[in-house]
Amino acid sequence: MMKKYPIIGAHVSMNAPNQYLIGSVASAVQDGANTFMIYTGPPQSSHRKPTNALNIAQMHVLLKEHNIDPQDLVVHAPYIINLANPVSESTWTFSVDFLKKEMQRCDEIGIEILVLHPGAFTKGTSEAGLAKLIQGLKLVFQADLKTKIALETMSGKGTEVGINFDQLAYVLKQVGAEQRLGICLDTCHMNDAGYNLNQWDDIKAEIQAKIGYEKVLAFHLNDSKNPIGAHKDRHENIGYGTIGFDNLVKILWDEDFKEIPKILETPYLGDQSPYKAEIADLLNKQWSDPFKNSK
Repeated sequence: MMKKYPIIGAHVSMNAPNQYLIGSVASAVQDGANTFMIYTGPPQSSHRKPTNALNIAQMHVLLKEHNIDPQDLVVHAPYIINLANPVSESTWTFSVDFLKKEMQRCDEIGIEILVLHPGAFTKGTSEAGLAKLIQGLKLVFQADLKTKIALETMSGKGTEVGINFDQLAYVLKQVGAEQRLGICLDTCHMNDAGYNLNQWDDIKAEIQAKIGYEKVLAFHLNDSKNPIGAHKDRHENIGYGTIGFDNLVKILWDEDFKEIPKILETPYLGDQSPYKAEIADLLNKQWSDPFKNSK
């Protein structure tokens, strides 16, 4: 397979009206993408269709037809998983068990990268939350599966953990699982957590020193509605936010991360998907103000 770089796509739907994974591939192709991200079921629910109903074989035929490498695809874990909860043992146990099931589903679908929000310590402490996250990850990695977990960088709202590279580096070191645990860099979350993406080279140096480039498994490429360090989480369309088009282009085309999938999670404009226009602009390295009549 002759890959084209960069590897860019968006968070697409997977539902019955669009024949599940068949529709996911179709959406990506329509967007001009060479990767995509999905949920395997509702993000706020544990209800799941059996994987044998998702048209997995047909998906892989279509991926080959459109020169999309399944190793570049991403699944996002559901939001109801909170491995960092130190105050509710039932919530934590549910999270561990459900994450194992999601990893199994990824293996069955043939997608290796599972992005996971590290979680929140709720009424506990940050230290206790990180300890529970580490404990939970060690348990889920006992399963003999191919799935890799990419801990997402978080914005620092509420009691989230995983809000800086020091916390993420600590978790990675304590868990081990060298070949199966890494991070997902979310540009909106990084901006809101206090990282100035105008200084991308400095951020890269910190990543390399504390975590290592090889641990970066995915990117979420989003602009932000918020100023640096706002500790919120409001994604903006590419070029319309405080990060800016040029910074996001630089990240997309960075040679050190050219083989890492970049996923857009930018807002719809009413019922209009932004992804085709945003992907075209990013690939052309030229912002066209595509939503000037909607913004």
